[in-house]
Amino acid sequence: MSDIPKLTEALFDAEVLKSPIPVIVDFTATWCGPCKMLDPVVTQLSQEWDGKAKFFKLDVDDNSHITMRYGVMGVPTLILFVSGEPAQRLSGYQPKERIISKFGAYI
Repeated sequence: MSDIPKLTEALFDAEVLKSPIPVIVDFTATWCGPCKMLDPVVTQLSQEWDGKAKFFKLDVDDNSHITMRYGVMGVPTLILFVSGEPAQRLSGYQPKERIISKFGAYI
């Protein structure tokens, strides 16, 4: 399992919306196969972008309020927040290159 910290609704505003650097939230679920496939990719990016972006996992089953707030319909969904606003999103398993091409300009 990855060493990316888990996020809760209680910490969401402080960690994501008030962050001075971009934040990538991995909306995930323990039962989700594609989420497990995406895990090593996200972990790798979190190491490569260390200091430039923060990464968090958010379990959709435990945090339905935030999941609904951002209209997350399926997992995995990656949402990039910049200055507290969702700037980009990707749904489903994505190869590393696709994530970099979509999010890299903001990092």
